[in-house]
Amino acid sequence: MAASAPSKDGRERLCLPTPSVAGTPSPRYNGGEEDHTMSDMRLIVAGAGGRMGRALTRAIAESKGAVLAGALEAPGSELLGKDAGVLAGLPANGVKLSADLWAMSKEADGILDFTVPAATIANVAIAAERGIVHVVGTTGLSGSDNAVIKSVTNRAVVVQSGNMSLGVNLLAAIVKRVAKALDQSFDIEIVETHHRMKIDAPSGTALMLGQAAASGRGVSLEDHADRGRDGITGARKPGDIGFASLRGGTAAGDHSVSFLGPFERLTLTHQAEDRMLFAHGALKAALWAHGKSPGHYSMADVLGLADI
Repeated sequence: MAASAPSKDGRERLCLPTPSVAGTPSPRYNGGEEDHTMSDMRLIVAGAGGRMGRALTRAIAESKGAVLAGALEAPGSELLGKDAGVLAGLPANGVKLSADLWAMSKEADGILDFTVPAATIANVAIAAERGIVHVVGTTGLSGSDNAVIKSVTNRAVVVQSGNMSLGVNLLAAIVKRVAKALDQSFDIEIVETHHRMKIDAPSGTALMLGQAAASGRGVSLEDHADRGRDGITGARKPGDIGFASLRGGTAAGDHSVSFLGPFERLTLTHQAEDRMLFAHGALKAALWAHGKSPGHYSMADVLGLADI
């Protein structure tokens, strides 16, 4: 029960309940309930029961300026009704996993979406109808999926990226510059490594880096991507951008872009050590996008790298 206590100026103030775990801040608000303000961005975590969803819940709990407003999970999931805080390894926060995005989005400002293509496309229409920010980190999207996402951006705010980390987006900007500076005597190869549970290949980050390289060269990635070699492939085609995908263990994500020229090689590498870096990047994107005009934005826009 809430109680009153005198403040430093002698007036009484309301003391809100604190978590039952000593020394642990509320999982919904950084620093406890008293730090929560009406200006905090109310966020829904899509796929709240998954690895990335749980990381997003923890990121919101650790950060100021945001509050967990809903936890979305797939219809039929055995996790429906579970407490989002407990699933994320935090004290219970009272936010139960639900499959009803329309209901929970009524009192929300944004949704963080690292799910699967079919779920993301289903979420797009509701987020746009509600007028909430949609941060899309889902990978494996097809050309038609991306067209659907872009179709709502004349009336909705969408931030979409194959990777939400500062380091990867800076790497993409550098890759673009290097590809522009080096001619086609330098072959471009992209290698990525992820945990054994990842279901798509190449990774969204690898494709983002490939797009950066293609943009630097002034060519279409679709026309120059070589996504797999097996058997008698013949000589490498000039101008191709090669991809290789490795899967195993618990790797959060390693990406290397190599420029292989006559008698020299240049390799640019990024290694992710914990998926929390993606969660904090997504949260940064949501806070940046709050109040922005409708449009399709990327992490390069969020980080001020769009013109590099």
